[in-house]
Amino acid sequence: MESRKVIRAEVTLSDVSLNDVVEELISKTAGTGAGALASFIGFVKGLVNGSSVIELEYTAYEPYASRKILEIAEEESLDEDVAGVYVVHRVGRLKPGEPTIYVFVAARSREKAFEKAKRILERVKMEVPIYKLERRSDGEYWVIGDGLRIPRGKLSDLK
Repeated sequence: MESRKVIRAEVTLSDVSLNDVVEELISKTAGTGAGALASFIGFVKGLVNGSSVIELEYTAYEPYASRKILEIAEEESLDEDVAGVYVVHRVGRLKPGEPTIYVFVAARSREKAFEKAKRILERVKMEVPIYKLERRSDGEYWVIGDGLRIPRGKLSDLK
């Protein structure tokens, strides 16, 4: 009997119970040959370029964002050494220290688990239409990619 991979991928307004995720992935994948669980949790920074961050507001183009995250999780889990993938991106207004994205990969080896977790994170950041507005003590900035910040109202300057 072929075992089914554990895949969960979504966009949510809610926080995530880390204990529940870890327990579920380990219990459902240990019997499939998995022996490693890699995790990444991104959270809101409290200081950027010397300015205090008040909040980040994440918005998603739905339902496409949820479908795209699921597609990425399914594609990356096609590797026979991957037993489970869990990817959740939060949306809404989040304060410094609050988690924004969770990526967990259960795999046969730690190398594979870390490799896939990093790949999934990078794909989500580049392929999923989730937008980030950073509200700071010195103004509001749209965050593009991995750090480009454009003052709100100045996106037309990107030509």
